[in-house]
Amino acid sequence: MNPMMAARAYAATQGAAAPSAAGGNVAPAGGSEFSNILQSVIGDTVQQSRAAETQMSAAIQGRAELIDVVTAVTSAEASLETVMAVRDQVISAYQEIMRMPI
Repeated sequence: MNPMMAARAYAATQGAAAPSAAGGNVAPAGGSEFSNILQSVIGDTVQQSRAAETQMSAAIQGRAELIDVVTAVTSAEASLETVMAVRDQVISAYQEIMRMPI
């Protein structure tokens, strides 16, 4: 995940939980906002993976520098690790909710 994606996701989540002007209560976060953030992050991850594949292909053909390939692969790997960490947290939260007594 690049810094701009992280900043955009952070700003979106902060805006969803900002106090409302009417009574100072916290506005409920909409599921569609979370969904949009998640789609954006996953889309960026897929884009970075494709860019890494393109760089690797270009390196095999002798048209790219090794440092460009390493940078693209490292960026794709970091994005994938971020998505997996979010997935793990969502699963953990779901399991915690399921353990709650009714």
